[in-house]
Order: sequence, then structure tokens, then C-alpha cells
Amino acid sequence: MSKSTNDDSIGRASLFLASGTLVSRLLGFVKAMLLASTIGLVGSRSADAFGVANQLPNTLYVIIAGGVLSAVLVPSIVRSIVHADGGKAYMNKLLTITFVVLLGATVAAVLLAPALVSLYSLNLNEETRALAIAFAYWCLPQIFFYGLYSVLGEILNAHKVFGPFTWSPVINNIVAMAGLVVFMIAFGADPNGDRLVTDWTPTMIAVLAGTATLGVAAQAIVLFFFWKRIGLSYRPDFAWRGVGLGATGKLAGWSFAMLGLTTLGGLVQTNVALIATGVGAGPATLQNAWLIFMLPHSVITLSVATAYFTRLAEHVREDRIENLKTDVSAAVRQITLFIVLATAVLLVVAFPFASLFTDQFADTAAMGFVLMGYLISLVPFAVLFVFQRTFYALGDTRTPFFFTLVQTAVYIGLALACAQLPREFIGIGLALSMSVSIVVQMLTAGILLAKRIHGLDMSRIIRSLTVYTVAAIPSVLAGVLLIFVLGGYTSGWALASPLNAVLTMALIGVVMLALYVGALSLMRSEELRDAIAPVKRRLRRR
Repeated sequence: MSKSTNDDSIGRASLFLASGTLVSRLLGFVKAMLLASTIGLVGSRSADAFGVANQLPNTLYVIIAGGVLSAVLVPSIVRSIVHADGGKAYMNKLLTITFVVLLGATVAAVLLAPALVSLYSLNLNEETRALAIAFAYWCLPQIFFYGLYSVLGEILNAHKVFGPFTWSPVINNIVAMAGLVVFMIAFGADPNGDRLVTDWTPTMIAVLAGTATLGVAAQAIVLFFFWKRIGLSYRPDFAWRGVGLGATGKLAGWSFAMLGLTTLGGLVQTNVALIATGVGAGPATLQNAWLIFMLPHSVITLSVATAYFTRLAEHVREDRIENLKTDVSAAVRQITLFIVLATAVLLVVAFPFASLFTDQFADTAAMGFVLMGYLISLVPFAVLFVFQRTFYALGDTRTPFFFTLVQTAVYIGLALACAQLPREFIGIGLALSMSVSIVVQMLTAGILLAKRIHGLDMSRIIRSLTVYTVAAIPSVLAGVLLIFVLGGYTSGWALASPLNAVLTMALIGVVMLALYVGALSLMRSEELRDAIAPVKRRLRRR
């Protein structure tokens, strides 16, 4: 197969993944805005209580999807596909043990809900903590469905059926949004977070948290309908010996250790952030700022890297290390071509974006500065993701544990220092701390990966990143000028309404995109040419 055909295949898969992720993320923002209208955001004790409870299963999911399962499953499934039965026995056994482990973990988490919530809410008062525990009983079953979603999705991805994994979260968001609408109709909206935590009834808690979990369940279960496309059908199989699950378990062990590290970091972050509850940016604000941060990462980085990951695993299986290096370099350069622009645009429109979640300028500024703090590390975060996935393709989950250990140590130290800041500055301090720790983690991972595969195409990567950065400068200057003219930093027209904010972001985004592409064209960027080549070929065919 030619390089052009390979690149077209990666491009098509990435585009399809990106489209599903974009739709899902846009609906996710609508859901987040509805949630902010329902229970408030900055300074809302109800929002922070729900944020603590709903973040517990989400924290586990992020690691399971990006670490434990993704680290182990795709390489293992790719290897099992060459078995005489096409890997069917392996996948039935794998899914059975997944059901058992997830069910056990979920039941344990629900039983331990008071203790888990207490660990993450040392700085909440008793009434708010009691509300968080009540939410948690409804939210923690999401652990089972998030894990199931990850396993089913990775099996489909390994068979190069990418669409369902990225499109099924759309169902999740639709169900959750319907739940929020029902809540507001039945119990009223509370955009300023004025509702007392003692005003919540069991029915209110069940509607808000229960529909959130129902959406996650629908997201996972719908993936079963796509198994027939790859010729699979699930039959429970408890005979777990003899198909390589032992090796899979050893790989997963290091990933679970990494889970422990990340959970510890999240524990520290949540408790430090709760110091600001009622005054500044607390857990709910940090979660929504991180949601915006993850938009370009999900639409661009995850989409491209997921399409590449199966090919990286194939290179390892066939011992094609030079091809592995080439694809790692290509993935980093292709992803960062777009991520640099996304970083620049989001830094400029941080305030208008934050205003979609609140109509108070002080709250907009608080969330906007937190978002800026996170965005500093968006490019390193994307590069780190590719490096991490390369280790997973190599069947190495131990090394990611160690560079995650470095990141966690740096972050915890900085986060604890943030506890000494004035309460209104704790949120931005935590965001900046996260960015610093991600940069350190990316550098550590790059050094270790270069040592593992005897070099990386770093000179080419650095040269491309330099070109992207220089090309972004004119677009940033133009974007900042426009945002000042439109009053985006002074509670002016750009922040007067959600529609104004969206129009402002759209205008600035188009202007910055045009200037960025123009600058890259003048600099004769090879990556830009490669990115638009498939589009040109398709247009010629028509």
C-alpha cells in the first residue's frame, strides 16, 4: 500500500472521528451551559457538590479510557486478530472479565460513597457534603458504563470501525440535556446558585444525577449494536486461562498504578479548589474550564491519534521501528498544526467563551483566567498524548507510570502551595500548576521514548512547531485587537449576550484562521500542504 493511500486512510478516519467528537463536544457545551443555568457555577455550593459527585466516576473514566484500557486493549486486540478465530475467544473472555471487574468496582464504590466523597470534600461544610454524597449514590454507577464504553469502543477501533466510539457520546449528551430540561420545568432554574443545599429533595437529586447516569448507560449499550459489523457476538466465557490475559493483566497493573497517582493528584486538586467555594473558582468552574480545554484535544488530538494508534501497534507487531518513528513524528506534526491555532484562538476568546456559562462579569473573568492557565499546556498535552500512546503500542505501561509519577509529584507540590493563595486566586493557581506539570511530563516522556526507540525525529518536530508559532503571531495580534474593539475584556458588546459571544468567537476564529493559513502558506509549510492534499485530490475527482 502506498504512502499516499495510507495517509488518505488516516485522514478519512481522523475526519470522521473529529466530526463525531465535534458534535458530541458542542452538545457537551450546551449541556454544561444548561447545568450552569440549572444549579449555578462560580460560588454555587450546589454546583460544587454536584461537581464533586459527578467527577468521581469521570476521574476514573479518563484514566480507564486513556490509560488502563487504551494502553492494553488495542495492542492486545491487534495481536489477537491474527489468531485462527480472528480473536473472538480472546474478546469474549476479555469482555467477561471486564464485566466482572467493573461490576465489582462499581458496587464497592457505591458502598464507599460517603468515604469517597469525604476524601474529595475535606473543605466542604456538613450540609454541602451530605448533598454531594446523595448525588454520588446516583453518579457512581457511571463507572461501570464508562468502562464498558471504553472496552467496546476499543474493540471496534482495533477492527478499524472508528465511528461508533466517537458518535455514541452524542446520545449521552441528549439524554442528559433532556434531564436538565425536565429538572428546570419541574423545580425551576437557579443560574446564580442561590438555592440552599438544604432545599434539595430526594426527587430533585434523582432527576439531576439519575439522568446524568442514564445518558452514560445509553452511550455504552448502543455500541453492542455495531458488533455484528465486525462479525462478533458476545457469549460469556469464564475460562480465562490460555489466551494471553495474563500478559494483558501485567500490562494493566502498571496502568492501575498510574490510576492511583492521577487519583491522588485529583484528590489534592479538588480539596484545594474547595477552599474557594462561595468566593472564587471552585471545582465546578475548574471542570467547565477543563471542558473547554479538552475541546481541541478531543476533536483534533484524540481523532488523529486514535486513527494512528492501530497502525502504530501494527508497526510494533511487525517490528517496523523506523516506520513507527516516522508515524510518531507525522502524528505530532499533524496534530500540532491545528492545536497551535486552537490554543491561540481560545486564549484570545477565553472571556466570551466563559460568558456562555454565566451572565456575571466577575464570574466570567474568574473562569476566563482559569481557562487561560490551562491553555498554556494545550500543545505539550497533545505531544504528550502521542508519546504516551506510542509507549502503549510498544506494550510498555511501566514507563508511562514513571513519567506520570513525575507529573503528579510536581502538580501536588504546586497545588498545595496554591492553598496559601487568596481564595479568589486559587483557581488560576491550580490551572497554572497543571500546565507546568504537563510540560514537565511531556519533556520527561519525550526523553524516555527517544531512548526506548533509539531516537525521535525531534529536529523536524521542533522546526515545525517553530513555524506554527511564528505563523500564529499575526493572528493573535489581530484577534486581541478585535476582542478589545468588541469589548470582550470589559463587559462590552461581546459579553452582552450568549449570541453576541458566539458571534464574537466566530468572527475572531475566522479572521485568525485566515491569517494563520496565509502565514503558513507564505512560509511554505510542508505540513499544511500535506493536510490539504487529500481535500484537493477529492475535489479533483469531482
